[in-house]
Amino acid sequence: MPDLTPSQSLPPRVRFAPSPTGFLHVGSARTFIFNWLYARHNHGTMVLRLDDTDVERNSDASVQSIFEGLRWLGLSWDEEYKQSERLDLHRKAAQAIFAKGLAYRDFTPAHAAEGEASSSQGAWLFNPGMRELAREESDRQAAAGEPFALRYRVPRNIDRTLAFKDAVYGAQSKLADEVEDFALLRSDGNPTYHLASCVDDADLRISHIIRGQDHLTNTFKHLLIFEGLGVDPPQFAHLPLLVAPGGTKLSKRKHGPVVSVTTYRDAGFLPDAFINFLCLLGWSPKDDREFLTLEQLTAAFTLGNVNRSNTVVNFTEEDPFDAKAVHLNGEHIRALPIEQLCARLQPFFAEAGLDAPADKLLAVTPLISERIKFLKDAVSAADFFFLDQLPPYDPAELIPQISKKESGDAALARRVLQTALEILPATPFDHDSLDKALRDAAASLGLKAGPMFQPIRVAVCGRKNAPPLFETLIVLGRDVCLTRIHQAIEHLQSLA
Repeated sequence: MPDLTPSQSLPPRVRFAPSPTGFLHVGSARTFIFNWLYARHNHGTMVLRLDDTDVERNSDASVQSIFEGLRWLGLSWDEEYKQSERLDLHRKAAQAIFAKGLAYRDFTPAHAAEGEASSSQGAWLFNPGMRELAREESDRQAAAGEPFALRYRVPRNIDRTLAFKDAVYGAQSKLADEVEDFALLRSDGNPTYHLASCVDDADLRISHIIRGQDHLTNTFKHLLIFEGLGVDPPQFAHLPLLVAPGGTKLSKRKHGPVVSVTTYRDAGFLPDAFINFLCLLGWSPKDDREFLTLEQLTAAFTLGNVNRSNTVVNFTEEDPFDAKAVHLNGEHIRALPIEQLCARLQPFFAEAGLDAPADKLLAVTPLISERIKFLKDAVSAADFFFLDQLPPYDPAELIPQISKKESGDAALARRVLQTALEILPATPFDHDSLDKALRDAAASLGLKAGPMFQPIRVAVCGRKNAPPLFETLIVLGRDVCLTRIHQAIEHLQSLA
């Protein structure tokens, strides 16, 4: 299906309208990203609107979490609104619809109290007594202070079909007779989600509504509200849902932090890698590419390439991140210029309580960039560069492996380390000089390079798995290396 054409050939105006009832959900983040890409691809306007009229469920913490997650993504928006600051506009719109005879007061106690939740039992469509109540009686009861919900008078018994063309799911239709008389205002005078959302979309001149597939059925009600407002409806595009491995919709309540954007941030994902991953959940550039920069995503994004099928985010209790997300994060880390990667790593070292001067971290960064999948991995991969004293390690790690079947002993490890102490003070600390000196020393001991390098690596790093040896020695510096080798020889005494 071709991409939507902006209304009247004008640049599109799209909106992201989260409800601040919890942290920023990964599905919501994807909706924001798809709106942002559509706006930027078509040189349009991105609107952020907090749908914060649900006073009982909203919280300042949720608002902060949403903004925290969006700012981490690094994608800007052009206009910002809060629905709670627009309540007068919503109420005036509801009264205008009522004045046209397209809405009525429902004084039924249960319905007046429940507002838009009145059909939660499933079969309720309308209360004939309220729908057919004479205007004079309705005015009298309202003037007497009886609570009521204001309901849309859905057209009935006229074979009316509500229809729209969705950019993802194609032609959609439903008989008006199957839609309940939904609430516009609750008994406390506050607007329902349906009214507030549509009034704001109309007032803000939103041309394209791009949102989750779970809102698709709401669209039939929204068509009626736009009609009641006397405006043309926007064009719609509903996005497939993100689901857990078992096929259930990703839920904050059921799946917890794994569906929160900040969980990815705190684990050390790059924003561009996270955006790349989310885009591939339900969308494809149709050319088998998986690694995509933000610029490439913007250039390639069309709604016509959004899939209809729900997309699984593969995670387990043991591993909270989809393997594709982890792979892409590693790819983006390796593609990032060293200076930028260094700046991204700095906060993780600070959080770990390590003093990592910028110039030294800049020298360390290229040594570990190929070894980390998450930004936070840099701390465990490189902490020894920034420690005055290595933490305790098993001195048996210093004993070199001669071959797959043969290991050395403490005496051999001691000879290797003692030889290193003899040659390193006079060896220039550059790659080629260290390489030659240590390989020559290995030959003099009758060893291959591997058994020579292992005890030295463990001595200076405190572990077998570490960045390339010569570069590591250079960054640590001669004095630190000699001190740690002396200490390693002392550690070997415990194996005697």
